[in-house]
Amino acid sequence: MDIKQLSEEMHRFVASKGWTDADSPRPQTARNIATSLVIEAAEVLEQFQWEDDSADKSELSSELADVMLYRLQLASISGIDLEQAVLDKLQVNYGRSWK
Repeated sequence: MDIKQLSEEMHRFVASKGWTDADSPRPQTARNIATSLVIEAAEVLEQFQWEDDSADKSELSSELADVMLYRLQLASISGIDLEQAVLDKLQVNYGRSWK
């Protein structure tokens, strides 16, 4: 499954929950999704709290999936082709150097 297909699956899920409805308690705005993305990213970090490695790979996997799903949704509602954005960023990074 590629990024486009994952995004389409995410849209089906969001629509099935009614979150795209005008009266949704979880409006799919860029701000709301960006906030949720950061919260989920913190939950990834929580998996490493007090440890050098995640003790629960299943939980880490779940949290990483949440991050990916929010990234897909944020890119989609912001009109960003995430696949192209990643490729563009990699091209920029090839030209960068880090100390």
